[in-house]
Amino acid sequence: MSNCEQCIIREFSALKVLEKGDLLKIANCKTSITVKKGENIFEEGQNINGVFCIKSGVCKISKLSDNGKNHIVKLISKGELLGQRSLINEESLNLTATALEDMQVCFIPKTEIIGFFHSNSNFSMEILRNICEDLKEADNDLVNMAQKTVKERLARTLLYLQDKFGTDTDSTLKIQLSREELSGLIGTATESCIRLLSEFKKDGLIDLIGKKISIVNEKELRRMI
Repeated sequence: MSNCEQCIIREFSALKVLEKGDLLKIANCKTSITVKKGENIFEEGQNINGVFCIKSGVCKISKLSDNGKNHIVKLISKGELLGQRSLINEESLNLTATALEDMQVCFIPKTEIIGFFHSNSNFSMEILRNICEDLKEADNDLVNMAQKTVKERLARTLLYLQDKFGTDTDSTLKIQLSREELSGLIGTATESCIRLLSEFKKDGLIDLIGKKISIVNEKELRRMI
């Protein structure tokens, strides 16, 4: 069993404020899980009795709309916690988390986490800060959806994928989303997303290598947004 005290991933989440004794408690009760690409960590409507700490890999957080289309709310990478909000409001999940690549995830039971709320005020504040940050991002996304064109949203998303996750040795985006996933992230129809990608390639902004995307003219993309 890995030692949470020595896990560098905890430095990126609310777990960083816990004392050595608390981290040892987590190490003794957590469950390490391997999640394969395409598998769900949890699903909308499900009840979970704890939080998930992302040790490696990337997942998408999505919401199923009334018309049956998945809208990607956020991409989550290593060091982040999942399930914090349900931990507090005790409601069923309203989002689905799906692995975009093979992942290593640690599940920490709710009983242990709730105990830290009562005994460690710094931990409680970190959890609340994380939730507030999520709300801030949701507000910004709402404004972007309302005020920016689909072309601007696509440019912004491609730059976000490059800035946050980097590129492979062939200069393509390290995190490659399907055209359907990309359209769900920018809030448009898949056909519109495909058409815009072709326009971006024609204008020399990106290159399309099979299903992979490479940013060619970063300066112009940033000017667009």
